[in-house]
Amino acid sequence: MKKIGIKIKVSGIVQGVGFRPFIHKQITDHCLCGWVRNTSTGSELRLEGPEDEVSRFVDELGTKKPALALIERIETEIYEPLEGFTDFSIIMSKDEEEHNTLISPDVCTCDDCLRELFDRHDRRYRYPFINCTNCGPRFTIIRDIPYDRAKTTMSSFPMCKLCHDEYTTITDRRYHAQPDCCPDCGPRLFFTDEAGNEVPGDAIANALHMLEAGGIVAVKGLGGFHLACRADLPELAWKLRNRKHRDEKPFALMCADVEEARKYCEISEAEERILTSHQRPIVLLKKRCVTGGSDGKTKGEGSERDTANTDPCSILSHLSENSRIGVMLPYTPVHFLLLHEHLKTLVMTSANLSDRPIIYRNEEALKELHGIADGFLLNNRDIHVRCDDSVLWVFDAKTYFARRSRGYVPYPLTLNDTEGPDLKILACGAEQKATFSLSKGNHVFSSQHIGDLKNIETYDNFELQIKHFEKLFEIRSEMLVCDLHPDYLSTGYAQERTGRDGLPLLQVQHHYAHMASCMADNGLDEPVIGIVWDGTGLGTDGKAWGGEFLSGDFSGFERRGTIREIALPGGDKAVHEIWRIAVSLLHDLQESAKILKGIDPQQLSITERQLAAGINCPRTTSIGRLFDGVSALIGIRETVSYEGQGAILLEASAAEGCDEVYPYSIVSSEDPGSPKYIFDYRPMIRAMVEDLSEAPAETKVRELKRRMAAKFMNTLTAMAAEMTLKISGDTGLRKVVLSGGSFQNMYILERLSKKLRAEGLEVYTHSRAACNDEGLSLGQLMIARKRGRDGIV
Repeated sequence: MKKIGIKIKVSGIVQGVGFRPFIHKQITDHCLCGWVRNTSTGSELRLEGPEDEVSRFVDELGTKKPALALIERIETEIYEPLEGFTDFSIIMSKDEEEHNTLISPDVCTCDDCLRELFDRHDRRYRYPFINCTNCGPRFTIIRDIPYDRAKTTMSSFPMCKLCHDEYTTITDRRYHAQPDCCPDCGPRLFFTDEAGNEVPGDAIANALHMLEAGGIVAVKGLGGFHLACRADLPELAWKLRNRKHRDEKPFALMCADVEEARKYCEISEAEERILTSHQRPIVLLKKRCVTGGSDGKTKGEGSERDTANTDPCSILSHLSENSRIGVMLPYTPVHFLLLHEHLKTLVMTSANLSDRPIIYRNEEALKELHGIADGFLLNNRDIHVRCDDSVLWVFDAKTYFARRSRGYVPYPLTLNDTEGPDLKILACGAEQKATFSLSKGNHVFSSQHIGDLKNIETYDNFELQIKHFEKLFEIRSEMLVCDLHPDYLSTGYAQERTGRDGLPLLQVQHHYAHMASCMADNGLDEPVIGIVWDGTGLGTDGKAWGGEFLSGDFSGFERRGTIREIALPGGDKAVHEIWRIAVSLLHDLQESAKILKGIDPQQLSITERQLAAGINCPRTTSIGRLFDGVSALIGIRETVSYEGQGAILLEASAAEGCDEVYPYSIVSSEDPGSPKYIFDYRPMIRAMVEDLSEAPAETKVRELKRRMAAKFMNTLTAMAAEMTLKISGDTGLRKVVLSGGSFQNMYILERLSKKLRAEGLEVYTHSRAACNDEGLSLGQLMIARKRGRDGIV
């Protein structure tokens, strides 16, 4: 058999993930000789052996890789003459001026470690920090590069001889696993009472005892703390809500396994695949029982006190008022140990207070969670980087993020265009669901979930994470980009930094950035139609936009369509007291607000006079505000306690199988300063008023609300399809991207995608970045990248 020599360059995440032991085994299996070394972009190999064995080895590189390896590119080159290698070795890493090493996210405990965790004869039996090259902490423990133990929070735990032998044996699963440890040399788990006094005995047993007794336990995880309690005692959910001041926002569940999760939710094959993946996100699943939310009791009540409730419908009604609930499976050894015995499902919610970042330090937890948690399950391994759980839906069998964080960050988005200068850009995002993105070469590194930039604690974390990412990936930003809104803290950061460092700054319109984000998510670099629906974002005309139909590419955009403006009496007050928007919609029809039930008549009268006088009634084209107004009009919700609550409950209320559509019109504007097409929703609102005036018997009211909710969303879907076809006819464009927070509505997302495709259009949705404002920084960066390369800033 002819022998050949081959040079192989592997780019991606191949360091610290068991790649070299994998290579060693494959080399041995294929009887090849040569060497492997790490480089700034991944790994480099030079191999010699029989031609067919070399060919098989290359084929297997991309298919039999370690679980955590992310291979982006494999380049091969045959060389001669042969160097005559007689064995295989690992040689010194190649020292290069610029490092482009990628870092693995934190991931779920692997099956091999789980077997050892519950093996009484294994030296790591029930050890809560068991890990190997295929699993465990990565991103959250790294202080600096290169990724060596000395530069992680494991530096204070020197390896014992047994662990060191594993670490240095290439055939071992723990070869070069930086967090490798055992009970003799690694971190320690301990349990304290609410005052922070350590409780003697087994920490897991103590935590379980408190949980089983109905206590709330703060549990330290990979990227921060959770607050945990039993799911089967309804009064515990109320107790946790009262203590955390989280009256109605849904809680997530952690279930021991998929079978346990199926007791509560419908789980498709694709959902099961993502639920059990090594990323272990929170997946938003359809409840088996769609309840109406609260059981009508006041907070703190509960006739079932101290009595376990095994009815899934009743359990879910106390945890989530909508048609879905977030479910995750265990992903750390601590989680597996907690759910291994009697308790199979726990409520798990992030331990953060008043919209502040997730708590991640022991001392901070003991101080800030005093009076909330009854006990604390702590450890002495520091978390260096906060990182919340990822949250997503599964749409078209792919991830559809509400929050991209643990398990996925800091995986980069790899761009296809490599032409032009390598401009290093920092995109600062917006205000809600803040993230930032950094570019280097053909990679975009988007940050983990930061939170809403509305307080100093979140802003400080925003600054801290930017510094950490720039240090970790060796990026010296050469240009910054941010939103148009002058009052966003992210805008202030960008302006202050560019002024201080003498860097160029680009400000990008909010909805245009959404469109660009979805384009980048799908690898598009050509003109598209963008349907962008959300709460609000500042438009180029200084007004609040939010129901936009755009066309364009990374070079620029045009506003082709929008919705009729909605007055918001009381300004920001209307965002929370959404009955005010319902009054506005009725006033636009010259209809009396008296049809609204449950609102103080005097308040209704004052609001009507306010609208008539036009005092403090800013106007917006927001689909999100239209949802709020209709939710209040139908009687689903008059006020909201968290963002999007009115829209979420309206979606949850929609009747199945209703295809009816309300009347509406799309008018053409002659104003050269306005979009050509405007959705006039007044015929729809008038028809809804007529539905309400039918005054059905009390037993039929809920049925009417469900039908009206479905008809409203069907109308938006029909309108969007019609307007898109008009724009397609004007522009010749056939590719459509859907973005913005309103496309977290699965009812509309599914139906609109299907309807547009039926019309022969190509529809693109998000799968790697969130459709909400979390994805904005990616879109901002792509626009700035294009402008910067074209020399236009």
